[in-house]
Amino acid sequence: MWGLDAPETDEAGGRAATQALSDLIESQTLSCHIKDVDRYNRIVGQCFLEDGKDIAAEMIRIGLAFEYCRYSGGYYGTC
Repeated sequence: MWGLDAPETDEAGGRAATQALSDLIESQTLSCHIKDVDRYNRIVGQCFLEDGKDIAAEMIRIGLAFEYCRYSGGYYGTC
């Protein structure tokens, strides 16, 4: 996800972050905009919930992820 730095599942806080993301998007249709393709050829997107909330912003707001300032350029205002 563009602009988001969250712990991997096997890292401290990783399971909580994974569960929170799952709970956040459960049963919703997401809208995503491709922002980049990373060095591993993975699509990096900015994604939104049905109500227009930015998923990365929500994860940052609840404290289970951080803004990845190197890539976001301070978009989420936490850099």
